Amino acid sequence: MRLFLVLVFFAVLSLGAGVLLSGDDQDVDWLVAGGLFGPALAGEGLRVWLRRSRARSRESSAIR
Repeated sequence: MRLFLVLVFFAVLSLGAGVLLSGDDQDVDWLVAGGLFGPALAGEGLRVWLRRSRARSRESSAIR
């Protein structure tokens, strides 16, 4: 649920910046919007991957 909320937040934020920076034409500047959303998506993906890999390493190092 947290991942979904964060991605929706950054999508709206990047689309808003794309609209604001589009200039006089009433279109979205997709290069700006994608340039802002891409690193947010990559960062959240990295965070999820690190969290899962840490959880797996704790499982495998348990003393039995």
